[in-house]
Amino acid sequence: MQKPSKIILGIDPGTLAMGYSIIEITGNAIILKEMNVLKLSGKQNNYDRLRLIHNKVASLVTVFSPDELAIEAPFFGKNVQSMLKLGRAQGVAIAAALSTGIPVMEYSPKKIKQSITGNGNADKEQVWRMLQQIIKLMENPSSYDASDALAVAVCHHFQSKVPSTNGIKSLKGWDDFIKKNPGRIKK
Repeated sequence: MQKPSKIILGIDPGTLAMGYSIIEITGNAIILKEMNVLKLSGKQNNYDRLRLIHNKVASLVTVFSPDELAIEAPFFGKNVQSMLKLGRAQGVAIAAALSTGIPVMEYSPKKIKQSITGNGNADKEQVWRMLQQIIKLMENPSSYDASDALAVAVCHHFQSKVPSTNGIKSLKGWDDFIKKNPGRIKK
């Protein structure tokens, strides 16, 4: 059996519903380990909800030992209070991962949709249908919060496969890229 090369925890943050997913990358295969939603009551104190979000992310880290956390960035809306609450939920999830040394990457909703479907304006159903094709899933998600978290994790996997241009200001085609990145050539 091939050893997993990477485990990614994907989070779709929210104050009433936090979607989460765990994927395992083995070779070229993306294997879904878990996908679900932490549902929170609007009647609960905001700080109690933040504690529950932190505890859930910490529990997922303990159980699955992810190598990386990918999280959806809040989109900028007109309601400042909603943005503040969402930012707090995102911050608590990030803090739970960072406290154990797990690297965190953040992706905009548009980037996630673009990465999965090729269309940054795709709707949630289009994203889910493409995820079903990519990961060979038959069942429907319990909620789109869960499938959004899966999309974040898969987006991160796709983005991490894109060659990095760290420190390279410009490239003059493939020959220039190969010359500046000799370690990336597979023979």
